[in-house]
Amino acid sequence: MEISFIRHGKSEFITNRQLTAAEFNDWMKRYDNSGVLRADLYPSETLKKVQTANLMVTSDLKRSIQSAKLLHANFDFIYNRIFHETELPRSSLKGIKLSPSIWAFLLRCLWLFGYSKGCESITHAKKRARTAAQLLIEYAETYDSVGLVGHGFFNMLIAKELLNMGWKGKRKTNSKHWNCTTYIALE
Repeated sequence: MEISFIRHGKSEFITNRQLTAAEFNDWMKRYDNSGVLRADLYPSETLKKVQTANLMVTSDLKRSIQSAKLLHANFDFIYNRIFHETELPRSSLKGIKLSPSIWAFLLRCLWLFGYSKGCESITHAKKRARTAAQLLIEYAETYDSVGLVGHGFFNMLIAKELLNMGWKGKRKTNSKHWNCTTYIALE
């Protein structure tokens, strides 16, 4: 049995301009509602895993669903909110302007230390990741080979749970857009 994690494609909603905290909060909403850019070339390992998977699963966010369709247009897949990316907390800092990548980094660090204003806590996200890992294992028991087109951070949390449950694979999932990391059940 195997479970492959694929990170969605790069968002079509791109900006590097400096944003206030309020503007970044709006930016996150727009990012979540955006699709992805087509790639000129998709990684061969990713295409191989998608084509050989007996079941494909995605989160409920547009960028994951659209990515799955771009990777295999004729494949039926299941989407489920349980695989939704972990959200970033809201900031109410005033007078500071930062790029979206710096805001995301700072807010993710704060989130890891327990700050979760307006979003799911890290404790809850880890519990959700455990439930998501159990669901993927159930799928793998039925379909043998499962692919998940998901999100960088939440894929990593699920993979950690699989490792804790005795699956074999890399300690950290590949977080580059369109890349794939596979975990195998030890029998």
